[in-house]
Amino acid sequence: MLDAASWAARLGGESFLAQTLHRSYAVFPGRAADVAGLLSWDDLNTILATHRLEPPRLRLSLDGETVPHTRYTVPMTNRRAVTWHRLHPADLHAQLTKGASLVLDSIDTIHPPIGAAADALERFVGTQVQVNAYASWTEREGFGTHWDDHDVVVVQMYGAKRWKLFGATRTAPTFRDVEAPEEPQGEPLADLVLNAGDVLYVPRGWWHAVSADQGTESLHLTFGLVTHTGADLLNWVVDEMRSRLALRLDVPRFGSPPEQAAFVAELCEVMAVELADPDLVSRWAQSVDTTHFGRAVPSLPYVNGLPNRPEVSVRLTAPRARLTENEAEGTVTLAAAGTEWDFADQAGPLLRVLLRGQPVTLASLAATADLEVKDVASLVSVLIEGQAAAVVGTAL
Repeated sequence: MLDAASWAARLGGESFLAQTLHRSYAVFPGRAADVAGLLSWDDLNTILATHRLEPPRLRLSLDGETVPHTRYTVPMTNRRAVTWHRLHPADLHAQLTKGASLVLDSIDTIHPPIGAAADALERFVGTQVQVNAYASWTEREGFGTHWDDHDVVVVQMYGAKRWKLFGATRTAPTFRDVEAPEEPQGEPLADLVLNAGDVLYVPRGWWHAVSADQGTESLHLTFGLVTHTGADLLNWVVDEMRSRLALRLDVPRFGSPPEQAAFVAELCEVMAVELADPDLVSRWAQSVDTTHFGRAVPSLPYVNGLPNRPEVSVRLTAPRARLTENEAEGTVTLAAAGTEWDFADQAGPLLRVLLRGQPVTLASLAATADLEVKDVASLVSVLIEGQAAAVVGTAL
């Protein structure tokens, strides 16, 4: 299983965060057993057969062009006049045989093992993660040579895939940019083949071409890391400063030049003070981490709080929650999903267990903190109400 510790060990821990992330590509050889249980061909077949996956969430791509969905789906209409497009397996197979690549976006939201792996990676890298699945059968490239506006961690699930990496032609390109990167020239910086269990990291902006040219089908997952730029930081700073009068005053559009200059000078002054704070990035990170909801999950049938049942399993669903110890007050503060809760310090051990993001029974949490199950059920019920935790085993 790929939990946060496994991701850290696989990617190189602190050295990856300090020296590789956002800087250069890296390959991490592995074995098929390392990713067993994450996604099988049977899993993918079941997902495709049982979900209404409208384009562009599910799509086929060939030579950089999207294949019209009418070539591999048939329209279906129910008695309420709702129409959707159901996959036609034979037509789908035909398109894949011709060289099309199959793409399924956000598979983490419909396949729990991948969702858990995405949460774990998010705990390690500190940013939201979305996972897409890609399957190919021929050496034809589904997307041509292209670049992404986010970093990706690629996990090869089955077969083999060839990656040609060309590097970036524009430093830190973004989705909303003033100019497009120029296409790369010459030979790739790296030409490598990923086999089952191998992991590849590619920074955003790096041009790459991918093909299944090793004589075998290929299935891989890309864990896309949501980008946080200086523009995002400044937007957050502005939101934090909305209590300042300088940011609430009307812009003196029709004022005299001296009035307009004075207005801008005041904005510059208050902004300069805010940007001079050496803890600004840490404050921003604390804010984005503790206000992120993660993948919220209902806790049915327990709509009125958890019962005092030791076998019920729960999990923290806010992957970047923060726990602070307040020794002078004898309390601990959990900040998650936009809310802060203060608990007696005796709750600290069980909260630290929850922070790992793994399912755990109420009995185990009670034993960890030397509390009664009913007290733990009450505490976790508060977190469920605040959309920071959920039941993962009803034990009914």
